[in-house]
Amino acid sequence: MSPDHLSATFAALADPTRRAILARLASGETSVTELAKPFEMSMLAVSKHLKVLERAGLIARGREAQWRPCRLEACPLKDAAEWVEHYRQFWEQSLDRLDDYLRELKEKKHGRKQRKN
Repeated sequence: MSPDHLSATFAALADPTRRAILARLASGETSVTELAKPFEMSMLAVSKHLKVLERAGLIARGREAQWRPCRLEACPLKDAAEWVEHYRQFWEQSLDRLDDYLRELKEKKHGRKQRKN
């Protein structure tokens, strides 16, 4: 995934309303009207959120007569999760090294106490 796509994904995920919409779509395809129900905002505002999600490739919108179904497109989420995973491993390794260092300090301190006694 190019950095631009990754940026679009994270920008889309930055908003709690858009995250809630994605969570709802994880249960299955639904209409824009159904997606808008839990939010205290206009259909226009919901539509703007959907456009951001669509540009990021996180949803796809269809057209079936009067019905405008939306569905989750999870591939960009997988790419974002893989990017985050790299840094999770980095932090885990850093914290493991810190834990080792603190254990060494504690052992040295404990060793000094025993020699004094």
